[in-house]
Amino acid sequence: MSDAKAQVLIVEDEPEIAELIEFHAARAGMRARKVHSGRIAIDVIKREKPDLIVLDLMLPDLDGLEVCRKLKQGEDTRSIPIVMVTAKGEESDVVAGIELGADDYVTKPFSPRVLMARLRNVLRRAGVANEPPPTTDRMVLLDGRLVVDLDRHEVMVAGKKIELTLTEFGILHYLASRPGFVRTRDQIIGSVHGKNTVLSSRTVDVHITALRRKLGAMADCVETVRGVGYRFSEGATEAD
Repeated sequence: MSDAKAQVLIVEDEPEIAELIEFHAARAGMRARKVHSGRIAIDVIKREKPDLIVLDLMLPDLDGLEVCRKLKQGEDTRSIPIVMVTAKGEESDVVAGIELGADDYVTKPFSPRVLMARLRNVLRRAGVANEPPPTTDRMVLLDGRLVVDLDRHEVMVAGKKIELTLTEFGILHYLASRPGFVRTRDQIIGSVHGKNTVLSSRTVDVHITALRRKLGAMADCVETVRGVGYRFSEGATEAD
């Protein structure tokens, strides 16, 4: 490798999940790219030889198990580690994947932190160096006036700690992780409570109203995008 970043290929046809994995992999210090089909993945893997493959088993053209089989049969690709992403409860697929040579797996819905821990562990076992960046779990936003600390579960506004509920904190962290990126109400609920949770749009609006009230002078950083959802205002950000 020419640098300290491990190259990760994400093979996932659901755009939101692929984007989520790509985002967290980049935060973990990896060079990540994504493709949406098994056939494209095989071509890319043969050409680029990534250090690790995150492989969804449910793909539209060539399913993940067949992709895994082809890669493990190839002399140039059989040594590339594979972490499978499976639907919850599909134990038979997990067993089949492991028997084909996959290195690990996670089930949907998954915790990004758990997935990143598994990716780092697989890379470590494969002897691939991956130097993580300074922790990005503490976000400093809006020229330092707003701090969101995931490890401590704290939010500081103008140097003063404010008390948020778990849901309010999750919403703020989710929006602030991608300033300027519009999130629908369903995406917001899915990120905080899981994709299988069904809550009304009104419930999200109530949480946003409460969050803005607690943010006080910083309330305008959570912007409404009419007919779509919400976003965190774009501004100077950095991570400690």
